[in-house]
Amino acid sequence: MADSSQPLRIGFVPEHFSTPLYFAQKYFGLTAKLIPFPSGTGHMITAIRAGEIDVGIGLTEAWVAGLGKEDTPGDGGYRIVGTYVETPLCWAISTGAKRPEITSVASLKGSKIGISRIGSGSQVMGYVLADQQGWLTPGESPYAEFVVLQTFENLRKAVNDGTADFFMWEHFTSKRYYDNGEIRRVGEIYTPWSSWKIVAATHLLPENNPDKRLLDLFKKLDDGIHYFAAHHDEAVKYISTELDYSEADAREWLRTVQFAIKTEGVDLKVIQSCVDILRKAGVLTEGKGLQPESMLVKGLGAQFP
Repeated sequence: MADSSQPLRIGFVPEHFSTPLYFAQKYFGLTAKLIPFPSGTGHMITAIRAGEIDVGIGLTEAWVAGLGKEDTPGDGGYRIVGTYVETPLCWAISTGAKRPEITSVASLKGSKIGISRIGSGSQVMGYVLADQQGWLTPGESPYAEFVVLQTFENLRKAVNDGTADFFMWEHFTSKRYYDNGEIRRVGEIYTPWSSWKIVAATHLLPENNPDKRLLDLFKKLDDGIHYFAAHHDEAVKYISTELDYSEADAREWLRTVQFAIKTEGVDLKVIQSCVDILRKAGVLTEGKGLQPESMLVKGLGAQFP
């Protein structure tokens, strides 16, 4: 049983999307320990299974793939309990500044794709891209290699030195490095689902009695989101001074993003749609791993509309 006297350890990606979480802690008394994971959701999956964090805020496709794969260990280690961002994510497709042989998305078929980790959003979306481009052949990988590079900085270096041919990362996080000439944009792909979800370790979710700290987190995160929506100038200042974004890019991002009004709960239809697309893309296999209903927790929010 979890020790409810201790603050929750929350894994998050230290990018612009984390701003409401920062406000929840600064203004609304969120007492959790915030642990940054710059390499993304794949690393958080490893950490939550190892008992290093209690909650993770990360990408929908990575959480779903982590529970839906046939080699998912034990009970999977976590469940999807909340919704953080309602809008899709724009993944920018990038290559090196001086890679003239890469002229378009079509020229990436059979190339080396850089990813942060196995099971990360950057890998999962590689399959979704291949599916959309018609590159999938049963029993064959659409790419010559998945090159694991851990961090965004390593990914940028790899496409310039030839270790990888391209990688995918969130658009606004990538844009600064297009503007300074370090990498070059080849194209983009949007997630066909709402982009960010909240997961909790299974030890916080005994039958029909979720840990009270989770409910407190949802309330204070809702407060942080509402504050964010009403204080865009403060959000822009934080993003452009504390994170790796220009003021102009921060303002442009604000026009594209919609956070959940109520973070507690998950729409089963969103998870089902994600599973269906990941099966079509060859990431998941029908009849293997957890089914969509089993990835959620009954009793948390309006999860089964």
